[in-house]
Amino acid sequence: MINWGIIGCGNVTEVKSGPAFNKVQGSRIAAVMRRNGALAEDYARRHKVPKFYTNAYDLINDKEINAIYVATPPGSHAEYGIAAIKAGKPVYIEKPMALNYEECMEINRASEMYGVPVFVAYYRRTLPGFLKVKELLDKGTIGKVLLVQMQLFKSASEDETSGRLPWRVDPEISGGGHFFDLGSHQLDWLDFVFGPIQEVRSIVRNNGGFYKAEDFVTAAFTFPNGITGTGTWCFSASPESSRDSIEIIGDKGNLMFSTFDFVPIIVTNESGRHEFTNERPEHVQYYLIEKIVQSLEGNGTPPSTGITAARTSKIMDNIVAEYYNDKR
Repeated sequence: MINWGIIGCGNVTEVKSGPAFNKVQGSRIAAVMRRNGALAEDYARRHKVPKFYTNAYDLINDKEINAIYVATPPGSHAEYGIAAIKAGKPVYIEKPMALNYEECMEINRASEMYGVPVFVAYYRRTLPGFLKVKELLDKGTIGKVLLVQMQLFKSASEDETSGRLPWRVDPEISGGGHFFDLGSHQLDWLDFVFGPIQEVRSIVRNNGGFYKAEDFVTAAFTFPNGITGTGTWCFSASPESSRDSIEIIGDKGNLMFSTFDFVPIIVTNESGRHEFTNERPEHVQYYLIEKIVQSLEGNGTPPSTGITAARTSKIMDNIVAEYYNDKR
């Protein structure tokens, strides 16, 4: 039995991940930790978790716990991830893997030194709809893939426009702005399907002026086999301009889907227009957690590890490097 300890039982653990640990065969939540004791106790009561802590190291050192899920903001991922590794406990880390690429590599070096595996919550590598997209591409439904175009536009939140800034736009806690939180999912999935990004060029700005982190990113990149890609992320757009689309263009058609909206997958080729469902699972991290548990029991390797996740962090760091260098 994999007895999980969760460090940071905030919103992401309420539905997306937390309940899945108790639903996957051979897995259960043994304890949770949150600095606010009342909130930790409330989470434990509602999710029927037997123990709760207010100190992460007390949870890590709990002898009953044999695997750790780090669900705190990225600024503490390296600290807690490495502590779990040194305690000999496999660690599953929320994305982005860490504050930056160098911290990712610190985690991976510890993983190698102590022989303890690291997994990262890029769960789209296991979601049925996203695997369907990969299957359609692998089958040649749109022929040879030529290029990828992404657009993710969102408006600033009321908190952001009024100065009540969330941690996701504080680079010292999150690594950057919403691009790091949301764009990381997209770039990681493209790595999964097309291979590691080889080259990148970018323009990064803050157009809204609501916070110091970037709110506009446009990038061009190349994959193996001559595939090229472009992405534009804007987090100060008008509500009317909101969009979430990835279009993959081949020499015999194109394929369109969304990253976060779970709308149908659309393929258009010489035989016409075809629609495929892309349903949102009840707990989006379930399939990845299931593969991690199976791996810890000696069956297979999950598709999202510290090695693959570090590549995504490296690309994000490269994309925003000039912007943050200019601000120092």
